[in-house]
Amino acid sequence: MIQVDMSADKRTVFGKGAMRQMRMQKHTPGVVYSGGQEPVALQFATSRLFKDLHHIHGRNAVINLAVNGDSKGVRHARVQEIQKDPVTGALLHIDFLEIDLEKAAQFAVPLKFIGTPKGVDLGGELQIHVSEVLLFGKPLDIPDEIEADITALEQGGKGLTPADITVPANVEMRSKTDTVCVQVV
Repeated sequence: MIQVDMSADKRTVFGKGAMRQMRMQKHTPGVVYSGGQEPVALQFATSRLFKDLHHIHGRNAVINLAVNGDSKGVRHARVQEIQKDPVTGALLHIDFLEIDLEKAAQFAVPLKFIGTPKGVDLGGELQIHVSEVLLFGKPLDIPDEIEADITALEQGGKGLTPADITVPANVEMRSKTDTVCVQVV
C-alpha cells in the first residue's frame, strides 16, 4: 500500500459562512475521525490537496497526516469521504479516518491481469467478472494491486478464481475462493 504525506492546519472557524470564506481563500475544510476520540477539524491548501488526492485516486493509501498545532504529531489515516460540488467539481470537504498501522483490516485490492490467454488467441472472448479481491492484513502489508497471470486460460475452461491468485505471506484472502474472476468463453 502506498504512503502519502499531507499537511494540514487545525481549523478554528466553523459554520456555513466561515466555510465559504475559507473556500474563497483557496482552502478546503476537513475532519479526521479517530475511534472514540474527538474529531479534529482541519483546513488544507486546496491546490496541494487536489494534487495529493489525484495521485491516490482509486488506490489504497495510507496518509501520513501532519497537523500543525496538534499535539499528536503525525496521524496515519485513510480517506473516508470526499465531497465535491456537483456542478463545478470543486472540493468542498474531506473526511479522514485514523487507522492503526499494527491492526489488521480488510481492504479491496484491484486485480491486474497479465498476458493474453490461449483461448483468446484461438478465437475466444475474455470475460472479466471480478476486478478486485478482498484482502485482510496490516495496512502496510497490503499490496497496491494483485497481478494475475492469465496466459494459461483456455476457451471453455474453469477460469481464474481467487484460490488461484498468490497473495503475500502475511496477508489473507477474504474473497470467496470459488468465485470466477476471469474466464475465456
